[in-house]
Amino acid sequence: MDVTEAFYEVYEKFKMHFYREVFRSFGNREATLTTVETFCMEVIYAMGRPTINEFASFIQISPPNAAYKVNNMIKKGYVRKVQSQKDKREYYLEVTQKYIDYYNISCQYQSQVFDRLKTDLTREEQEFLRHILETMSRKLMPEVPQYHRPGRRIDGTLKEEASMETEDSTEE
Repeated sequence: MDVTEAFYEVYEKFKMHFYREVFRSFGNREATLTTVETFCMEVIYAMGRPTINEFASFIQISPPNAAYKVNNMIKKGYVRKVQSQKDKREYYLEVTQKYIDYYNISCQYQSQVFDRLKTDLTREEQEFLRHILETMSRKLMPEVPQYHRPGRRIDGTLKEEASMETEDSTEE
């Protein structure tokens, strides 16, 4: 197996595990996010606290279309708008704990796999893997900007809600 095949195999396994866990959890709760909304939430979370215009620009849809999608996700409790203290006309999008709980289905497995990696790989191998992943992210993927996700731990869970409050955190 070459490196491309190995990468796709790992990527597919992460996706398949996530999908299986999502379907398993449907028995415990109502499946409230549509597929498109799920993708939108992933983008919003990855971007940190984007404005609706930043979100719309990234996924290349009109701001009114983005606002419509965001409002549906707000009604379902997965995202909230937080008014900027600096510019009262501007609102940031923040994911809620409800979304974090959904998202953690994926992150918990990623953490488990990386814990296994730490056990199986030498320190040098771990450092080499980190270097490869950083190179891929920072140098080989210029089409996707790196976003800062305030309040997010490495495993995807939220830090205490209070620590997420910034000078721009005033609910609408």
